[in-house]
Amino acid sequence: MRRLLLALAASAMLATTASAQSATATTTIADVFLTAKPTDVLSYNLIGLNIQNGDKENVGEIKDLIISGGQLAGYIVSVGGFLGIGEHYVIVSPTAIKVTYNESDKKWSASMPATKEQLKEAPEFKYEGRWGK
Repeated sequence: MRRLLLALAASAMLATTASAQSATATTTIADVFLTAKPTDVLSYNLIGLNIQNGDKENVGEIKDLIISGGQLAGYIVSVGGFLGIGEHYVIVSPTAIKVTYNESDKKWSASMPATKEQLKEAPEFKYEGRWGK
C-alpha cells in the first residue's frame, strides 16, 4: 500500500513538474487543486477487493493498480493460491472490471465476466525488475 501511495505521489509530482514547465503566466493556484466527485474511487477501496463473476464466484483479488500517463491503465489481479502461497498475478484492463458501491451496505464490490480458469491461463505478471516488491 505504501508503495502504491509513493508511486501515485511520484506520478503527481512528475505531472506537476511537466505542467509547471509548460505553464504560462495565466496559471493560477485554482488550476492546481481539484475536488473529488461522488463517482470517484480511492485506491484503498480497490486494493484487496475480491472480484466475482456472474455466478457470484470469487475469481480473483485486486492487488495493485497500474498508472500510465496519469490514467488507470490496469489492475493487477491475484488468482489462486492460499494465504499468499502460489498466487498467480495477471493484468486486467480497467474496462473489464466493474467496480460499484452499494450505498445501503456501504460496501464496494467488483465483478468481471471471467472464470478462475480463464484468469489462470492469462499471461502472468511478475513483480520483478522495476516492479519488484
